[in-house]
Amino acid sequence: MPSNNPNDPPISGEVTVPLASFIRPLYRHYFSGRPERPNYRARRYDFAGTPTVMPLVRAFLDTCAAEHDSDYRYLFTLLGSELCNNAIRHSRSGQPGGSYILNIQRDRHGLRLTCRDRGQPTGPDQHLTPHPDGLSLNAKSGRGLAMVDAFASDWGDNGRAQFRSVWFYLSYDLAGSRWKADH
Repeated sequence: MPSNNPNDPPISGEVTVPLASFIRPLYRHYFSGRPERPNYRARRYDFAGTPTVMPLVRAFLDTCAAEHDSDYRYLFTLLGSELCNNAIRHSRSGQPGGSYILNIQRDRHGLRLTCRDRGQPTGPDQHLTPHPDGLSLNAKSGRGLAMVDAFASDWGDNGRAQFRSVWFYLSYDLAGSRWKADH
């Protein structure tokens, strides 16, 4: 029963949980920000579909690119965060109990990130296209895919509405990216 003492803090319906509690113990190195395991070929992690865990998502992405320069790390983390935010905002992954999966594949020339979300229960199967004015300073929405289109070396999706997989590839030398030209 709540206390009637005016000196007690108010009781609210929210509970604060440390973000580290969302990390499974065997995977803590995925979030360290250090290139302690530079020879990995693939990494995979499931994230809760809530904006609250975005700092963990960014730590994961930054760690995957940790052995590269700051521009590469920043760009990889930015583009990956955009895909995750889209999964939360535009799919069932953002509903209570929802989640999405990030897969990172590494090769000699770059990193490929795939974000697999829970899609939409209805809607046509079609490939995603970036908003044509997404990079405009006046754009109110549609920036995420426009940035991925402009700054990734390559990108695409599986075209399925019910279980969407969106991926991008970022070459270590940023070939195919407008980042070098615009930066």
